[in-house]
Amino acid sequence: MLKFVHQAIRDIRTTGSVFPSSRRLARAMTSSLREHRGEKRILEVGPGTGAFTEEILDAMRGHDALDIVEVNPVFCEHLEHRLLKPFRARHSSMSIRLHISSIEQATLDGGYDFVICGLPFNNFPLVLTQSIFARMLTLLRDGGELIYFEYPGMRTMKRPFVGADGREHIRNFKAFARMTAKTHRVTRELVVANFPPAHAVRLTKRQRSP
Repeated sequence: MLKFVHQAIRDIRTTGSVFPSSRRLARAMTSSLREHRGEKRILEVGPGTGAFTEEILDAMRGHDALDIVEVNPVFCEHLEHRLLKPFRARHSSMSIRLHISSIEQATLDGGYDFVICGLPFNNFPLVLTQSIFARMLTLLRDGGELIYFEYPGMRTMKRPFVGADGREHIRNFKAFARMTAKTHRVTRELVVANFPPAHAVRLTKRQRSP
């Protein structure tokens, strides 16, 4: 907790919140992994100190594979020593790779069954959000799931304080979200046992037309 808060205070733009996500939100974000039958390839983007990572590791079986992309080296060191190194020692059949990189620059093969994202899109310029979404969807197989979270009402709460440019950004972000929902199948699950309450958003990538 203290490590997360310290990094959040240093860079709220990329950390997104001064409190890590709750276990209830982490369970909602990873429910599809536990229901999946057969081997699965997973990509986690922006894990922070590992609130979602713990649940992902708990849902892995057999020869499942996990790639983790995190730009903050402090978080990477924390993840490696607290979660990943002990997990590898117990589960040598599984591939666990940690990439210290932005998602745009990470060297990844693609074809993932699940992409779980903990990035704070409310804090990003729209063009950066669009770039990250495009990259994650490219890495996701057809029929795979991209799972991320939103704080409901956060953009509406910001409107009185952000000026004309900020309000335009909010409108553009809402338009982008609507377009994404039309292109792919999107469902939301409200998790009130989180501070602040959050939606776990599940996007299922539609198969491209031949």
